[in-house]
Amino acid sequence: MWNIIQGAGWPIWPLIFASILALAIIIERLWALRSAIIAPKNLLNEVKTLIDQKGVNKKSIDLLREHSYLGEIFATALDHISSSPGLIKESIEETGRAVFHKLEKYLSTLGTIATVAPLLGLFGTIIGMVELFSSFTSSGADVTVFARGISIALYNTAGGIVVAVPAMIMYRFFKNKVESLIVEMEQQAITLVEIIHHKGK
Repeated sequence: MWNIIQGAGWPIWPLIFASILALAIIIERLWALRSAIIAPKNLLNEVKTLIDQKGVNKKSIDLLREHSYLGEIFATALDHISSSPGLIKESIEETGRAVFHKLEKYLSTLGTIATVAPLLGLFGTIIGMVELFSSFTSSGADVTVFARGISIALYNTAGGIVVAVPAMIMYRFFKNKVESLIVEMEQQAITLVEIIHHKGK
């Protein structure tokens, strides 16, 4: 590995930094975007039981808000439990936008890495080509400099692709994951609004 880094020259270091950052984001998002901690399956039933038993109070709402992102949305609905269904939906939508922003944390950075990595690879390729052409002199070509120029160009081109492809795949995966989680939470929130509305009748 060290021989490859030496062969790629100094332009490979930005790509190495980008790959480490991308890997860290991927690991963090794989851990953070688990359905079990974002939108627990049984939470709606627990909130329904809470409403049935008239256990909705400030303490229970605060606990619900700290429980999960879905709990944060449900807590907003319970905060406005005595309001009209329209007002409850508006408050849920506002909280939903904030939750969506939290779920997309670091994804813009990952998308930027996927876009910029090939350009960093291209930059390294240009540096390699410059070194390659500098090997030609009036007295002939310096084979060592020529070979190094080719090495820098090829390694950086490959490095840019190697970093960009997984980063783009995971970026798309996480975007779809966030969208599906938001849809699931919206459906459960609508169900909760209906439950509150029927209880208020």
